[in-house]
Amino acid sequence: MAQATGSINSDYKDWEWSADAGERARLLQSPSVEAVPKNGESQGSGAGATSALGAVFIVVNAALGAGLLNFPAAFNMAGGVAAGIALQMCMLIFIIGGLVILAYCSQASNERTYQEVVWAVCGKVPGVLCEVAIAVYTFGTCIAFLIIIGDQEDKIIAALVTEPEGAGSSRWYTDRKFTISITAFLLILPLSIPKEIGFQKYASSLSVIGTWYVTAIIIIKYIWPDKELVPVEIPTSPSTWMAVFNAMPTICFGFQCHVSSVPVFNSMKQPEVKTWGAVVTAAMVIALFVYTGTGVCGFLTFGASVDQDVLLSYPSNDIPVALARAFIILCVLTSYPILHFCGRAVLEGLWLRYTGVTVEEDVVRERRRRLLQTISWFLLTLLLALFIPDIGKVISVIGGLAACFIFVFPGLCLIQAKLSEIQETRAVSWWAQVSYGVFMVTLGAFIFGQTTANAIFVDLTA
Repeated sequence: MAQATGSINSDYKDWEWSADAGERARLLQSPSVEAVPKNGESQGSGAGATSALGAVFIVVNAALGAGLLNFPAAFNMAGGVAAGIALQMCMLIFIIGGLVILAYCSQASNERTYQEVVWAVCGKVPGVLCEVAIAVYTFGTCIAFLIIIGDQEDKIIAALVTEPEGAGSSRWYTDRKFTISITAFLLILPLSIPKEIGFQKYASSLSVIGTWYVTAIIIIKYIWPDKELVPVEIPTSPSTWMAVFNAMPTICFGFQCHVSSVPVFNSMKQPEVKTWGAVVTAAMVIALFVYTGTGVCGFLTFGASVDQDVLLSYPSNDIPVALARAFIILCVLTSYPILHFCGRAVLEGLWLRYTGVTVEEDVVRERRRRLLQTISWFLLTLLLALFIPDIGKVISVIGGLAACFIFVFPGLCLIQAKLSEIQETRAVSWWAQVSYGVFMVTLGAFIFGQTTANAIFVDLTA
């Protein structure tokens, strides 16, 4: 892409984004990325200097997560292996394109987080919408994490606790609502309260190990299935052509690493768009193999009867699968505070901007407000998780928001960046890039509208 020769967007200063609020918002970055001074030059060595190979690992880490569990069900919704893989491949082109656009706009605007890039390039209205979307997305993901904890604990408890024959009801301490609540209060809430989260990098490594292990188990169980497994119906085509789009939220949720990609790009030793293109292509291909392996093998193992959380389809007494469940619980326990931390940073940035209060002036009230925000966030996500037992229903909602981060906001940034260039004549490449941006916004808006409407009128009202 050609470097922009004009200013990006003067409206960015209309709301007087303070350095203090920006510093809070800059906390929203990948757990494995060290902060780089905004006004400093990229350094070849030292803290914050990430190699291209290291950047690949961080992007893969950001992309892989709990959404992995929903991919076999997504292949079922898409109508089979061929349709699922084809849909992933088509979307991957735009997913990689969005990551490259964000790097290009980050260089042009000299901003270092996703929301700051949107603010600088697109102006205050898209900037506020972006920050609100990030807050809602992280909130919904925290709900999904609590549901996943309940799903896996149900299976683990079922393997450990044997009910006597003829028992009318399960014991109170095995009730799903109790196990989720006690786990959340004892482990998640204490980790969510601190102002800083120092264990982020360790949680990231743990998440990578857990997701790779889950993928390996699902593939192995398909190659060497249990003897008790009965033949299942394997759909080879979608029930309707619209059913294919129902798999899009899961794909968007799984591959969404765009919010943390801008800090990763700026942490590289050589933050160049061309190098970044190679980095994200390699990372997305790796993620594609992991998600495809899980989706295909999980789907072919259980067919149309596969659960929204694929691990729920396996028997409770399967030891290797039980270890996978333990890995997922551990990953989610450490990932919830990170997602909450990101959402809280965005809310804090919004609060500081609207009130016009600096961090120094707000030190006394910050602690009280942080406690109130954390407890409110925690209780709301827990309450919703207790009464929404299906992870698929949550992903269908937040998957539409993930489409905005992948398609809509990068598309808007590309359009505005190209329109801001000062050129006497518009070259063919200029028109091609603007058209590409328009198509991304249109596609993202369609996915968001379709999946959100489906979630509201089908999933949430069922």
